Amino acid sequence: MIRDVDDHEFDRVVETAGVPVLVEFWQPECGGCRALLGELEKIQAEVGARLLILKMNVQENFQIPAELEISSLPALALYRNGRFDRFIGGLGRKEEILKQLAFL
Repeated sequence: MIRDVDDHEFDRVVETAGVPVLVEFWQPECGGCRALLGELEKIQAEVGARLLILKMNVQENFQIPAELEISSLPALALYRNGRFDRFIGGLGRKEEILKQLAFL
């Protein structure tokens, strides 16, 4: 199961992860967001401890999504070494997302 993260703990979790962190910014009413969560579950099972996958509900958290200027959902952000690296494309399919994470 993909762990929820909130604005208050976000920086601490990302900075202390020790592995790259992939965060889905989502909201419950978004069908594409829910579908992407299913694909991220598959990725998590495949890559194990080499990647930390988190999700942030943008209806409950505003600070981090605002800092990243997220304007559409779902959005996937990759953090490396505790810092924002880039947004990940290939939304929707496990294989496409894994291509973006070829460094794992």
